[in-house]
Amino acid sequence: MVRELDVNRLRVLMEVAHAASIAEAARKLSFTPSALSQQISKLETELGTRLLERRPTGVTLTPVGAVLVEHGERVIGELRQARAAIDAAMGVQPQRLALGSFATAAQVLVPAALAALQRRYPRAELSLVDIEPPEGYGLVTSGDLEVLITHRYPGVAPTPHPGLDRQPLLDDPLRLVLPAGHRLAGDAAHGGISLGQLETETWISGAPGIPNRTCLETLARQADVEFHVAYESADYHVILALVGAGLGVALVPGSMLAGADRSRVSVHGLRGLTPAREISIVHRRRPTELVRELAAFLRTAAGALSQKSPPEEP
Repeated sequence: MVRELDVNRLRVLMEVAHAASIAEAARKLSFTPSALSQQISKLETELGTRLLERRPTGVTLTPVGAVLVEHGERVIGELRQARAAIDAAMGVQPQRLALGSFATAAQVLVPAALAALQRRYPRAELSLVDIEPPEGYGLVTSGDLEVLITHRYPGVAPTPHPGLDRQPLLDDPLRLVLPAGHRLAGDAAHGGISLGQLETETWISGAPGIPNRTCLETLARQADVEFHVAYESADYHVILALVGAGLGVALVPGSMLAGADRSRVSVHGLRGLTPAREISIVHRRRPTELVRELAAFLRTAAGALSQKSPPEEP
């Protein structure tokens, strides 16, 4: 068994794991796919076990590969933290910040925060990548991302994040959205709409395993009802369009409703329930100045968004 792991080969394995593709990892690292494959093969030979399952659609980690990547993310992250600490001790200001965010936050929170940060640090290299929860924690651990904006819906298990700080940013309430003129809309003025009243409705939600679908299924179990989901989409713009067309009902985060066409949908609370998805920021436990500043700007944007939350129908 090998006594020491080659950090460069470990880095290659991490990139392949994050990209789920040798070709894509090679592009990011400016290598040829064959050169990357050789590095992985050498690492597998040294360890005496396979680290990747190679398939026509891409690659996945073996159980041993997953363990190695988990440790590798921490090792690479610590090396990057050491470099940042040395720079700070020498008075060198950080000049890079990579942010990962899911689509809604990237639309309603990120633009104002990144613009404010860029004005304050005009020479800083800022970047944004789309990452849907629960992905992204490993990229923060390894230092590929400095900050992650993520969410957790009711009923969704928390993602372990050793070595990272996760701080709540915003409670984004989930609203019941009905087609305009729906027969239940009038009940909202008499104590709200219960989940039991919605059991016979056609629902619009994400596919099984998508966080908003898991939330809907959790609420249904708690209320001892069953819902029929006929239309599946992870895109809330699509969901709102389907509701507006009269095809069903949905639970939609309040942050997505500020620009909704209220002539086509009506927004309501649920009787006796206040479900919300928790939006959080994740970063390493010794954040750089850029990270601290971005977190402050994101909290300002979150506060402004909370004040714009659209009212429910009377």
